[in-house]
Amino acid sequence: QVQLVQSGGGLVQTGGSLRLSCAASGFTFSHYIMNWYRQAPGEERDLVASIGLDNSFTRYADSVKGRFTISRDNAKNPVYREMNILKPEDTAVYYCYSYIYGSDYWGQGTQVTVSS
Repeated sequence: QVQLVQSGGGLVQTGGSLRLSCAASGFTFSHYIMNWYRQAPGEERDLVASIGLDNSFTRYADSVKGRFTISRDNAKNPVYREMNILKPEDTAVYYCYSYIYGSDYWGQGTQVTVSS
């Protein structure tokens, strides 16, 4: 059974940092691209970062470039997302996502709130 279990997040002041993690089980983690999405209230869910197999590539939305870092350790499994220099507009529910065995799989979501 494929599962993506998130941890981290919370409340932080503008300019602060947070770390999110996504622990995967039920599939061969190293064989799949991993992603982070976010959804702010009243808005669509948007892709913010992706990482390839064996860290072959990383991609970021323009809004987070230079501030967020996605990484993975295929030996230890979790996918991490370091978020720095946070801004109020980063406030959202963040989701881990991967397309595995022909289906969409999402983490449970983690609230990140940045106070001004």
